[in-house]
Amino acid sequence: MTGAPVLVTGAAGFIGFCLARRMLESGRAVVGVDSVNSYYDPALKEARLAVLRQFRNFTFHRLDLADRKLTEAVFNDGEFGPVVHLAAQAGVRYSLQHPHAYLDANLAGFLNVLEGCRHRKTRHLVYASSSSVYGANTRLPFSVHDNVDHPISLYGATKKANELMAHAYSHLYALPATGLRFFTVYGPWGRPDMAMFIFAKAICEGEPIRLFNYGRMRRDFTYVDDVVEALERLIDKPPPAPTPADGAAVSLPDPAKSAVAPWRIYNIGNNRTVEVSRIVELLEQEFGRKAKTELVPMQPGDVPETVADVDDLMRDVGFRPATPIEEGVRHFAAWYREFHGQH
Repeated sequence: MTGAPVLVTGAAGFIGFCLARRMLESGRAVVGVDSVNSYYDPALKEARLAVLRQFRNFTFHRLDLADRKLTEAVFNDGEFGPVVHLAAQAGVRYSLQHPHAYLDANLAGFLNVLEGCRHRKTRHLVYASSSSVYGANTRLPFSVHDNVDHPISLYGATKKANELMAHAYSHLYALPATGLRFFTVYGPWGRPDMAMFIFAKAICEGEPIRLFNYGRMRRDFTYVDDVVEALERLIDKPPPAPTPADGAAVSLPDPAKSAVAPWRIYNIGNNRTVEVSRIVELLEQEFGRKAKTELVPMQPGDVPETVADVDDLMRDVGFRPATPIEEGVRHFAAWYREFHGQH
């Protein structure tokens, strides 16, 4: 791969690390930013950074993007072209107990990134949204062309706010911006607060697994390599500037693209749904142990099922995530055994 260096925020996080590593392996320079906070075990984040630091074309800044002056310094002094903003305070359930963390990271931090892109005249900002923006929507598969005005978690509300903030900056300052609604990303180097990691840890340690909605939760599990492939295809494909005719002809705006700004939204999902209990079965097979399960009610802020419509992604970049869940779980379990055998 060739191209201008890329700024990746959240470079010590799961998706940010996997994207940065892929680009570095292909010869593209990466400027990484991460606060390496303690939302989950910082040792995993440091292990990811240790891998990235093996590449000579990797530069790293340890900072909190909510810090305006430090963020300004990175944008003023760094040598990079596109910006991929993946840093955020994640987690639906965590937002119930720690709402202010989402204000700082997902709103203040994102505003500082937008300001940096504005003043730098960044040629493309790609940023993480989430399937959580669909909230109370019940029509499946979830489509980027449907309105998402009824979030049911603060986390989802902040991600919807990110999309709106990006649109405003795209319109005001002609900043090309692409928002990506990720659907339950999993795989090697995954987050310890996600179901796949939680289930694997419980099975290996003989601890019980709580299955919400009495085991009937369904999710569009998306393998991380598919996510990275979609990101790579989009980084150098900014949304085109709209023409005057685009705005004049639209009386009801499309939620997925703008008639007045270079702004787009895509779903990044596997386009199929899997019952969470099936994940437990696959992990039992991989680890050769039986899980202890507890069937419990739905948690506040959760939805019973997610599945992504990815037709727009296929049309615009010629790629549809499609790693089978059996293959993805096998790769994750192999990494989990290796990583915990070494640490």
